[in-house]
Amino acid sequence: MTALTLSTAAAPGLRADAIVIGVAKGAKGPVVAPGAEAVDKAYDGRLAGVLETLGASGAEGEVTKLPAPSGFKAPVVVAVGLGAEPEKDAGFDAEALRRAAGVAARALVGSKKAAFALPLTEAADAGAVGEGVLLGAYSFDAYKEIGKDAKAKNGKAPLAEAALLGGKPRDKAYKAAVERAAAVSEELNRARDLINTPPNDLNPEAFAAVAQAAAKEHGIKVQVLDEKALTKGGYGGILGVGAGSAAGPRLVKLSYTSAKATKSLAFVGKGITYDSGGISLKPAGHNETMKCDMSGAAAVFAAVVAAARLGLEVNVTGWLALAENMPSGSATRPGDVLRMYSGKTVEVLNTDAEGRLVLADALWAASQEKPDAIIDVATLTGAMMLALGSRTYGIMANDDAFRTAVHEASEEVGEPAWPMPLPEHLRKGMDSPTADIANMGERMGGGLVAGLFLREFVGEGIAWAHLDIAGPAFNEGGPFGYTPKGGTGTAVRTLVRVAELAAAGDLG
Repeated sequence: MTALTLSTAAAPGLRADAIVIGVAKGAKGPVVAPGAEAVDKAYDGRLAGVLETLGASGAEGEVTKLPAPSGFKAPVVVAVGLGAEPEKDAGFDAEALRRAAGVAARALVGSKKAAFALPLTEAADAGAVGEGVLLGAYSFDAYKEIGKDAKAKNGKAPLAEAALLGGKPRDKAYKAAVERAAAVSEELNRARDLINTPPNDLNPEAFAAVAQAAAKEHGIKVQVLDEKALTKGGYGGILGVGAGSAAGPRLVKLSYTSAKATKSLAFVGKGITYDSGGISLKPAGHNETMKCDMSGAAAVFAAVVAAARLGLEVNVTGWLALAENMPSGSATRPGDVLRMYSGKTVEVLNTDAEGRLVLADALWAASQEKPDAIIDVATLTGAMMLALGSRTYGIMANDDAFRTAVHEASEEVGEPAWPMPLPEHLRKGMDSPTADIANMGERMGGGLVAGLFLREFVGEGIAWAHLDIAGPAFNEGGPFGYTPKGGTGTAVRTLVRVAELAAAGDLG
């Protein structure tokens, strides 16, 4: 991963491959952002005019490269757009810095070192720029010939080192911000790696092994339930989904505890390592990216490890509900009835509505430990993508205040989300003449129906939120900001922020 350092060096004398500066979109043209004063001075204060001549406007995501001024040890200046210039006395928000740093990191692939002279007015800004750099520099090349030499796209390695100019290496707050950025980004990138790994190499057993190795490394207690243990425990939902695959299902429990904790959280992740739809087979064109259907479990896994690395004073338990949904002679059929871990029976009307079945077992297991709150994360419904698009996820909850707290956390860390309701009238559509509940209800409002189904398996009196990340979990388009093509690691930062708030007693 790209190395991050804080530097008090002046831009002209720093040996690097490039100097990164920020440019804002002003009312009368591009405006050089704070942090680049020394660079602007070397252009006799006319840098904004030069950039405008080259076609720069300061728009978000824009990159303009130009030769460095005479006397600079770096040969190139990279001007990256920050978007609209903030109002007087207002700084750039964290997400603008994060995205600009990510764009610059992607533009500097193949470089050994870059100096980032972006606006740093406080420690949080350094953390935002650091996150942007580390997430923007991400590349998944394990299966490419160039991957053998640890190289990235186009045969070039990612940016090796980023020096954050204007940082304060001896300031505890700045150091902590950069260390936090490194821990969270490294685990988020690990989640991206898991999401991008082909399903022939990442089945439930393999995922569980990755979790076990990480748990051992970071002092996290881990428990893995295999088919035998799941059968003995009565986990009918997980077993029913995994019944059609040669690769058996797993339920992984990761437990991070702090001696100073006064609050406990449970995170539950959908981990369908490949989703064919089962007997209700997906049509061609809808299954090519279904290796990403374990993105929720990847996010939960990464968040628990990040919490441990940060030493947060809160107890966090992660539940990874892992299965492969395949059609075969042993697969669950539409019309079958499963007895869930909670004791409820579920009539399976559609085997492609499998995520809610594995989550139901894991939610009930998490509820038995009576945490203060539960958050589940899942690429659950195409309906949520229709409602919110490909960059925003939906939040449903059994408690309005908790839903608001999770939503505010998501917006704070730069993961767009939107509160969604759980209309009671939709529950009737899941009534079954055969079982306690069916796994399908009304077609319209399908994402909300799924949320109502999950609510049935949350223990009484426990605050619960459901994050449907079907849209932003996997980016099928081109990269943007610090978001790559492929697995994105969506929800990792939201979960970590929620854990931080709980540790501080500020979750509400």
